[in-house]
This record gives sequence, C-alpha cells and structure tokens, in this order.
Amino acid sequence: MQPMLDRPHRPSPRRAPGAGLLAPLALATLLVGGATSAEAAPKKYHFELTAVTPKPEVKPDVAKAAVPRVEGQVKKAFESNPQVVAKLDGAPDKDSAQAYRKFLVQKGIAGAYYVTVEVTEASEEIEPMDKPNSQRLVVTIAVHMLGETIPGRTIGFTGDGRAKIKQEVGKTVRPRDREVAWDQAAEAAIADAMATVFKQLAKPPQKK
Repeated sequence: MQPMLDRPHRPSPRRAPGAGLLAPLALATLLVGGATSAEAAPKKYHFELTAVTPKPEVKPDVAKAAVPRVEGQVKKAFESNPQVVAKLDGAPDKDSAQAYRKFLVQKGIAGAYYVTVEVTEASEEIEPMDKPNSQRLVVTIAVHMLGETIPGRTIGFTGDGRAKIKQEVGKTVRPRDREVAWDQAAEAAIADAMATVFKQLAKPPQKK
C-alpha cells in the first residue's frame, strides 16, 4: 500500500446550483452514444435447399462422388450456421406473399431464399511423393450457389466456393482415404461459398 500523506485542509469551492447534475447527464449521454455506435447483430435468413446438381463438364463418375457430399455439407451448414433459420414453423403459404413477408418480419428474419447449388468443378488426382510407399491424394471441389427470394423467386444472391484438399496416403488409396478427402473438400468449398453469400447479403441495398 502507498503511504498516506498529510495535506492541509482547504475548504471546498462553492458550486452553482445544479452543477452537480452535469456529470450524471454527461455519463448518460456517453452511454447512449456508445450503445448506438455498437455494431448491430448479424441478420438472420431462411434458406431452403432445392437441388444440388453437377455441371455438364463434371465427369459422371466424379459427380457421383461429389454431389452427395456437397448436398450433405450444405444441409449441415444450413442447420449449424447461427445466421440461418433452417425451419419456419407456422409459416403461411408461400403463395400468400404479403402474409409470408409479414411473418418474416415478425420472426426477425431479414429474408427467405430458395437455394440451388451447382458443382462446377470436381476432380481427384494422385501425385507422387519423395517418401517411399507414399503418395498424395488431391481432391478439388468448386460450387456455385444461387439464392432466389421467397416469395417472388427473384435473384437474391450468388456465391462461389472452391477447395483443394491434399492428403498423404499409402501405396494403395483406401476407400476411407477417399471419403475423408472428399468430405473435407466439400465442407471447405461450402464454407467458402457461404462466406461469400453472407458478405453479399450484408451490403446495403442499392438505390434504384
């Protein structure tokens, strides 16, 4: 503890009436200003997956491996992302546009979208390595997301994601090695696309 020092007593200066209210008032103003300047919470959206399809350029055997994994990762992302409301219990019929929009406002949802996903690129390659009895499995996945408004079905957003996973494997590529590589590539590609989507949705609407 610091030693206490004796100081000569000095009478307190007289204050004008009401001067004591300035500090609380200034503090209240500061608190209100701080609250308004704080960043708003991220908006929430409702996404409904309509389809996951491969681009014609993607080879059929590769698409067979990629599409189910991409679909699984999209559903997982929709269910786990804090900005996505996966289910809208009690929502009115989508054909009743005015009632549906009113419902979204009541639930605090900034927008609802049908989402289609296209696998634009998918490939699997084996690369040699300097290590004996080892090689590298390389899996690449790219996707394109399209969001259409509910109701109205007008274009609301687009998003692209791409990922390349390089996994060291043995002399023989086991089925489990492929599963892990494809799952990781699909997860990373979807995460990349979702980040693009939310960045786009966060932009203020353009003035017409």
